[in-house]
Amino acid sequence: MKKIFFASLFICSFFRISAQEVVDFSQYFKEYDLEGGFFLYNYKTKSYQVSDKTDFVRATSPASTFKIPNSLIALEVGAIKDENEVIKWDGEKRWLPVWDKDHDLTEAYKNSTVWFYQELARRIGEKNYNKYLKACDYGNKDISGGLTQFWLGKSLKISPKNQIEFLVKLYEEKLPFSKRTFEITKRVMVREKTNDYTLRAKTGMATVDKVDIGWFVGYVEKQDNVYFFALRMQKPEEKQMPEFASRRIEITTKILKQMGIM
Repeated sequence: MKKIFFASLFICSFFRISAQEVVDFSQYFKEYDLEGGFFLYNYKTKSYQVSDKTDFVRATSPASTFKIPNSLIALEVGAIKDENEVIKWDGEKRWLPVWDKDHDLTEAYKNSTVWFYQELARRIGEKNYNKYLKACDYGNKDISGGLTQFWLGKSLKISPKNQIEFLVKLYEEKLPFSKRTFEITKRVMVREKTNDYTLRAKTGMATVDKVDIGWFVGYVEKQDNVYFFALRMQKPEEKQMPEFASRRIEITTKILKQMGIM
């Protein structure tokens, strides 16, 4: 009888954790002539609201959303001491003028400074990446695209579902990192803090096979609950849309506000 009870309890728990409600979020993307999906995980109810179950598990390049695990790994292995250690700019002019200066971890995360994280990658090394991506069960764990490029539209791929699963483990501190590493990374991740909530998040953007992919992933921590989200949208590369990057945040904010989360 006990065996039956525990088996039933396990099945019910598994179903509850895996429960997925399909919700039509398409109007938010159509408003800006975009295609994409939005995926939300309610920590208290252990349930998902997803725009499309197939898209939920489809993996693409994480782009700069990889700066979340990259920060964790860099801090853990000593590639950088803390969020205040400065790495000197090498003087090379890059795509965004805001990148062309010395950075610490907090600023590099906020500005999504590629050269800074590429320098961290050189310090981290392939052995550590292989170790921690496997231990974190992060995406397809494939770094064959090159030590300083694998997350930038190359070999590493991750689905919205796996993005959220990773963020939940980060929030719960159930990843192979020290308390100090978690604390620093969580401070760096803060995008907005009010009396009602704290938003920790990261954007990402890459072009793969002539398709521009935009990410916005993170979680909203409130007094009584935590909501984890992943937005991914895309457009043809040739379609001119200067505001593409900002739409990731605008669409996510609209959805979360309408749902009463922000």
